[in-house]
Amino acid sequence: MADVLAERGIADEVADEVLDRFTEVGLIDDAAFATAWVESRHRGRGLGKRALAQELRRRGVDDELSRDALEELEPEQEEETARALVRKKLRSMRSLDRQVAMRRLLGMLARKGYSGGMAMSIIKQELDASHEEFPLLDSSGIEVE
Repeated sequence: MADVLAERGIADEVADEVLDRFTEVGLIDDAAFATAWVESRHRGRGLGKRALAQELRRRGVDDELSRDALEELEPEQEEETARALVRKKLRSMRSLDRQVAMRRLLGMLARKGYSGGMAMSIIKQELDASHEEFPLLDSSGIEVE
């Protein structure tokens, strides 16, 4: 908010006084904002910790507050969200070669901020689990065994 006030030509002393008062009465709470942002963007957009950390940094949230908010996101919750994203995307990939599907799923999870190790593990598990329901084809169109 300090940057916005400065851009609008508000004197630093006045801006500091206003921001101090807002903080005092609870109108500005970066920790609460960071926690709410992480919860909302993870649930709504399926973003992983890395993407969430970047978004908080772009919004000017202190790194320590960001870390605290991200620690509240349980690893199991992050993994389940990634798994749900993969399952949803797999529905539209039935006619693809396994390697192509894997590459596309890995790219999707990377763009959403999931670690490569977690993404690869989940993708392999979900491809194996969905093989009977959604057989992936090789490049000739023959079902992969």
